[in-house]
Order: sequence, then C-alpha cells, then structure tokens
Amino acid sequence: MKILSPAISQLARLRMGRIEHFMQYPLQVQHQVFQNLLSAAQYTEFGKKYGFSNIYKVEEYKKRVPIHDYDGMKPYITRVMEGQQNIIWNTPIKWFAKSSGTTADKSKFIPITVESLDDCHYRAGRDVFTLYYYNNPESDLLTGKSLAIGGSHQVNQLSTDSDSFFGDLSAVMLQNMPFYGNLVRTPDLSIALMDEWEEKIERMANAVIHENVTSIAGVPTWTIVLIKRIFEITGKDNLADVWPNLELYIHGGVSFTPYREQFQRLIRSPKMKYQETYNASEGFFAAQDVIGSDEGMLLFLHHGIFYEFMPMEEFGKEDPQTLQLNEVELGKNYALVISTNGGLWRYLVGDTVQFTSLAPFRVKVSGRTKSFMNAFGEEVIVDNSDRAIAKACEVTGAIVNDYTAAPVYFSSEGNGGHEWLVEFEVEPNSMDTFITTLDNTLKQINSDYEAKRHKDIALRMPVLHKIPRGTFTDWLKSKGKLGGQHKVPRLSNERKCVEEILGFLQNNPH
Repeated sequence: MKILSPAISQLARLRMGRIEHFMQYPLQVQHQVFQNLLSAAQYTEFGKKYGFSNIYKVEEYKKRVPIHDYDGMKPYITRVMEGQQNIIWNTPIKWFAKSSGTTADKSKFIPITVESLDDCHYRAGRDVFTLYYYNNPESDLLTGKSLAIGGSHQVNQLSTDSDSFFGDLSAVMLQNMPFYGNLVRTPDLSIALMDEWEEKIERMANAVIHENVTSIAGVPTWTIVLIKRIFEITGKDNLADVWPNLELYIHGGVSFTPYREQFQRLIRSPKMKYQETYNASEGFFAAQDVIGSDEGMLLFLHHGIFYEFMPMEEFGKEDPQTLQLNEVELGKNYALVISTNGGLWRYLVGDTVQFTSLAPFRVKVSGRTKSFMNAFGEEVIVDNSDRAIAKACEVTGAIVNDYTAAPVYFSSEGNGGHEWLVEFEVEPNSMDTFITTLDNTLKQINSDYEAKRHKDIALRMPVLHKIPRGTFTDWLKSKGKLGGQHKVPRLSNERKCVEEILGFLQNNPH
C-alpha cells in the first residue's frame, strides 16, 4: 500500500500550487470570486432586484444589498424549496442542508448547489489533505480509510411530489460524493446515514474496529463516545492499539482546547496529529495549514465564497458597516458575512472570528454572535471561556466533557455574576482551585471582565455546579437533538438554557 504515497504526495504538491496562489494574491483572488458570483447570478430574481449586472465594485454591492440573517434569506429559500428556480442562483437547487448549530428549536435549510458542493465543500476537503501531505510528505494517510462521524439525519424528500431533498450537510455530501470518495471512507452509507444516534454509535463501533483506519473526522464529543464504545468492545484502552496506522484527527465545530488532553489519553501515539477545520453548512471556510500549531486556520479564498467582516461594535445596527480583507486587524472580533455560490448573499453566518495572521490570512473561531456573556459589560466570548476552562483543567488535573454558562443578574440579595454548569470526565483535585483558576484566567485574558470583577463591584465570584456525567447528552436527547451538529451552547447572555438544564436535573436526577 505504501507504493501509493509518492503519487499522492505528488498530487498534493500540484494542488498546493493553487493554494499558494491565493495565499500570495488574496485581494485579487477574492475580487475575482466576487465578480464571478455576481456574473453567475445577475439574471436571477435576486440579481435583477439588486442590479447585479451593473455592479462592478464591492462598495456599490454593499450599498445596494442589505445584510441578511437566515430570516432575511428565508422567503427566497422557501420558494426554492417549493420548486421555483433561478431565484437566488442560476443553476437548479435540489439539495438543502438542514442545520441547527445550537439547541434552538428552529431549523435552517441552507441551499446546496452543484457549484457549492464541487467548488467549495469537496475542493476544501481535498485541500485539507493537501495541506496535511504538504506538512507530512512521507505520510501513508490515504493508504487506509477515513472514519467520518456525522450525517445524523437521513436524507429526506421535501414532499412526495418533489425531486428535492434535505439532510444534514454530511449526509448531503455523502449522497453526492464521487465514487472514489467512498472508497477511502468508513463506515458504509447504511450506517453513516442512520438517524438514531445511539444505535448508530453501536453499529459504527462494531463495523470499523477491523478496518485500517488512518484518520478520523468528527465533532470531539461524539468521537469520544465512539472511542469509549470501541474500548468496551475490544478491551483496549489506547486507540493506537486498535488502529496502529492511525495518524490524524480532523476536528471542527467546537473549540478543541477543552478536549485536547482527553484525546491524548485516548490515543497514545507519538505520530498522532490534529488538524482543525472550519466547516459549516453555508461553506467550508478554513483549515490549519501549519499542522499542530496555534497559528490559526488558513482562510480559503478561492472556493466560491466572498468574505466580509463586520466589527462587533457594528453588530445589531440598522446599517452595519463591514470590512474587506485589506481592512481587518489582528485580534479583533468580527462577525462573518458571506456571499456564496450556494445562493447566499451578504449572509450573516452567526460565527465570530479573529485574525491570527494577515500574511497569509488565518483566522480562529472566537464564538457566536449570540453565544457570549455581556450582561454587565464584561464581553466574555467562547474563546475566553475555552481558554479559562483549559487552564483550570491544567492546574487541577481535571478533564471537562462539556460546559455552559450564563449570567446571574443583580438582585436584592447581591450583585451579578456568572453561573457555570460543568460536566467532568475527571474531577479536579480541588474544586475551589478550579473555580479560582477559571476566574483568574478570565481576568488575565479579558480586561473588561477584570474591570467588572474588581473588588466584586459589578461581578462576584463565579458559581459553579458540577453536574453528573451524561447530563448534557440526556438533556439533548430529551429535546430530540441528540448527535450530529446539535451542541450545548457554551455561553448565553440569558438564562434559558441554564434554567432548562437545572430543571431537567431536578426532574431527572442521576
């Protein structure tokens, strides 16, 4: 099998030349993408409405076309789902990625075009492996199989008389994947597309233990659940003993920081590497080009997506201003705004990013536009909380499965604070030290939080509840949102989620 490696490495080098081109000429490449998008859509209903045929400059585009959240695009998407075409894109749209992203009750249906599959999702997927091979030219990665953990929804027909379909993104990609893609992935589609997540984990574990798995791709929480079930079946406690050729874990969806130590315990292998990606139903945006570093993810600029970046001080304004790549700054929080070959126009994704490098352009996901705590002007984002949790784990020897936090508002009984629900895999050697380290780390990395915590004037010491293992999973299951893209929101500026979980615990004691 190793005879394949030189050929694969050569193909990776060829593709690397194209990646290096957009790294060297980012503004020119993005302007070409912008022109191509407007040219393709100029005769669609949306394109005619906003006069795409005579827009030549980005500034004019920004003046004419308002920023849309999902609710703003929904009337157009609904009509496409009803069978109307040439509304938002100039080729037929027959696939939709059902996305929730959080535990919100409302689902989103993101249009998926042939172009967005081929020129964005599949191309970016190939580029992930290209970047890995560029860093590791002697790798045997593609001589084995990639274990893909996703696709928690069956592909469904929109209606009995419709030739359009929906499922979560991974399910849509699996259904449309070229034949050679299925040759290097496991498990087979009958398992990968199962809807019932608990049975799926069981079937998947039994199906893959005898495969030559060299890479894994999936959300950390469900990957850990699968690994533990594999250990129960095989009697092993090191995944490298099950799959000796395993060398790469591709992760995304949530920050890997709180999970890193747990993975290093589960996979004890000196050759194991970790690569972060930034992939969503709306597009595949970025991936690490320096594997295993903290330098952020390379922004994919030639994949059918035109990017704008909204400073967070503009978020919520009636006419928010956005920046282009040549205007962004390092370390600032920006809401991501995209126009895509999937028919999304000036679409507010809901994620916030920070630039870690401007040459080339690299980003890290810092949180969600609705996932933060700022009840007292403290402006705590998910990147802050992940780093604070990781530091508290490092100091106390703890391992955290998941967490959520929300503000406790001012009352007659005292000033405000933050309330944390934390599910531990390994409990800290001192809960007081864990809480103190969490608090002190937030002070060190967030000056607004530090100011509000000064002498407990605005914020008192955080309150932390240790909740039983399995609580978050059971709560998601109770809401019919187990598996796939469904996640517990890390931070919230209101107390709905925390109150729901506390109420669930009271009614369902572990």
